[in-house]
Amino acid sequence: MKAYELRHIVGFEETNLVGNVYYTNFLKWQGRAREMFLHDHAPDVIAELANGFALATVRCACDYLAELEAFDEIVIRMRLGGIVQNRINLLFEYYRLSPEGEELVARGEQQVACMRRGKKAVPTAIPAQLREALREYE
Repeated sequence: MKAYELRHIVGFEETNLVGNVYYTNFLKWQGRAREMFLHDHAPDVIAELANGFALATVRCACDYLAELEAFDEIVIRMRLGGIVQNRINLLFEYYRLSPEGEELVARGEQQVACMRRGKKAVPTAIPAQLREALREYE
């Protein structure tokens, strides 16, 4: 299965007092992967964000399998888990990269709702460009 990939090197600011990556950074990296996916594959959607369109995260989760530390090189792989009406389910896998290969260190999931802002946010259809771009990563 094809996945959208975001590479990252962990910095000191992402670690806690004991030296491992603070758990909330995994969720931050999910958001970063989603943003860069839009930048690379659905730039029209980014433009729509200024016109009242919104991608609202309605649920996110992460299962931690191993610790990461500063200067670990990682790759976050994002895939489409499914689409139902105006909601997109994204799946994430986090791998530590080393000369010996890859080690799965976490798995995550995020559900995003497409909304239109106004006096009240209302559900709206998934933009065609985004829907098409995501199909490549099913």
